[in-house]
Amino acid sequence: MTSPTCYTTPVLSLTDIVGQDRVLEQLFRGLCGIRRPHAYIFAGPAGVGRRTTALALARTLLCHTPTAAPNGPRLTGLPADTLLPQACGHCPDCRMLADNAHGDFHLIYKELAAFHDDPAVRSRVMQDLSIDVIRSFLIEPAWRSPSRGRGRVFVIQQAELMSPAAQNALLKTLEEPPPGVTIILLAEQPEQLLPTTLSRCRLLRFGLLPRAFVRDKLVEQSLPPEQAEFWAAFTDGAIGKALAFHRLDLYDTKRELLDHVAILNRAGDAELGDRLAKLSESLAETVAKQSRQGQTEMSKTLAVRTAAGMLMELLASFFRDALTLACEAGRPLANQDQLPALQTLAARLDRRGLATIIEQLSELESLLWRNVNPKTIWDNVVITCASAAPLRA
Repeated sequence: MTSPTCYTTPVLSLTDIVGQDRVLEQLFRGLCGIRRPHAYIFAGPAGVGRRTTALALARTLLCHTPTAAPNGPRLTGLPADTLLPQACGHCPDCRMLADNAHGDFHLIYKELAAFHDDPAVRSRVMQDLSIDVIRSFLIEPAWRSPSRGRGRVFVIQQAELMSPAAQNALLKTLEEPPPGVTIILLAEQPEQLLPTTLSRCRLLRFGLLPRAFVRDKLVEQSLPPEQAEFWAAFTDGAIGKALAFHRLDLYDTKRELLDHVAILNRAGDAELGDRLAKLSESLAETVAKQSRQGQTEMSKTLAVRTAAGMLMELLASFFRDALTLACEAGRPLANQDQLPALQTLAARLDRRGLATIIEQLSELESLLWRNVNPKTIWDNVVITCASAAPLRA
């Protein structure tokens, strides 16, 4: 169960990226080589540094006065005397990138349709990244002269959402881009891209970070150790995602929900349905507000769906942990901090029921994208969590 998560991407240099050394080694080989790749796919789960790395690469490529320092012991896969190019961090280009105001850096996402010149495109509900967005916000700008003279960088978020028509329109630019143009596709599931798109890009795979590493980094950000432990486990080592959930102040909410869900009777709880609906609305407002402070601006519809998806993901974690206990699987528990509640939940439902609930929560989340009434969905969520009863939405 996945949902787009909004968080502000920090501005770092390439050597500041942690936990993805194999990716960095490939990037630096390209930067130091005679022929640098002009199109990349950064593949991997959300929250492990793909967008942060893309921005760091953009800073390096667009910096007016880049520097270089010997690798030394930083990357073991490269010779110690390899000079690693870096953005200076002080020139006007670096400052503009830090302020999300550089005219040659373009972040491409499907909600850009709301800013299209054509009213028909603006009014359309975008379920994919359309050819209209790709043409207007990537292909056409790519063939214009850069405003600052060093080139242009385009980063496509959720690139696997590009329609086949959009990908086919992009092929020529991917294969033979104008000088200085770099295109980076961010994709959690690159196999969903067309083979013709895959063949024209350098594929770099980002892995999950060790949970202990993520926990320690979260503690460094002043998270209480118990919360850091939970978010590191819940996100399975995706530090960006962990920070996103933490910034939404959801830890106390998840504790309250797990305690409540653990003791639900088969009749459900109408008040819990109302509580989830209101919580989802409030969370959506916060998600939208945070998106405006970052590099993208979510539509109200997307914020509502994102918030609901996050709550669904929290609920699903309760039942995954309970199923782990019921099966005596020995897998680490995300909600270890509430073990008695998990034990109560595992005793209340059999294994089949727990597995059914996990599956049905995923189906209920998918209904959010079909314009089903949210109140109906949350009422079904409560019934599902109470008894694994068939869906009625």
